[in-house]
Amino acid sequence: MSPADEAAQARRQAYGLMHACVVLWGFTAILGKLITLSAVVLVAWRLLLVLAVLVLLPRTWRGWRAMAPALRARAALAGVFVALHWWTFYGAIKLANASVAAACIAAAPVFLAIVEPLLTRRPFQRRELWLATLAIPGVWLVAGGTPPQMGLGIAVGLLSAFLVAIFGALNKTLAREADPYTLTAVEFVAGLGVLGLGIALTSPAVLLPGPTDLGWLLLLALGCTLAPFVMAFVALRTLSAWAAQLVVNLEPVYAVALAALLLGEGAQLNWPFYLGLALLIAVTASAARAPR
Repeated sequence: MSPADEAAQARRQAYGLMHACVVLWGFTAILGKLITLSAVVLVAWRLLLVLAVLVLLPRTWRGWRAMAPALRARAALAGVFVALHWWTFYGAIKLANASVAAACIAAAPVFLAIVEPLLTRRPFQRRELWLATLAIPGVWLVAGGTPPQMGLGIAVGLLSAFLVAIFGALNKTLAREADPYTLTAVEFVAGLGVLGLGIALTSPAVLLPGPTDLGWLLLLALGCTLAPFVMAFVALRTLSAWAAQLVVNLEPVYAVALAALLLGEGAQLNWPFYLGLALLIAVTASAARAPR
């Protein structure tokens, strides 16, 4: 197999991993709606449950010992933005609904087209910004019309998309430098520190999940967080953060469809949904075919 063929195969495998991540992440908005805890407490439990698994793995500790202090600090910084992203994402769900929160995240490539070249020191590419901008009409068509009272939820969702762009670009710089399990653990420890401060400032009334919430949290932490987070790190060894995020643009398609099916957020999927779906798929396919 020629080097070009090997590179193409690696790229296809990386896109396959990202699409598997998107399928799993499509359930996160649904679970966020089902869990009754406040957004900051929900995210804290999500990180804590994943960490409980990671600290039991010898691989995590081997990777920790191999990490230089500067690399640990960079991973911790990324973890701060991961926690803030999830906090605002679930905040948007509580303020609006799962469909709107997931749809806002598809604006992340617009931010990434600017943020990633700055953080990874690669050339700015106008084509990326153009393709990312094309995805925005698809996002709003998928989400459909929203009532005025959801305006704050949309604003928080767009802030969450901006935070995705920052930690996605940071993770791109980290992906090849350490074990993905160790990187995830370091990021989540830092994220828990930020969320602990958030809990202290907001003083939520309920900190401990009930039996039903705990079951949903375990599914969220293990099935929709640990597995796709590690797979995404592996994919980022081949893909740019921007290309990976364009695949993640398909998450609203899954999330909105699941929300309509399971939560009744839209009794029917009409023509704007399918038009938005077609546009998101077209933009993602265009990015996937583009030479890098």
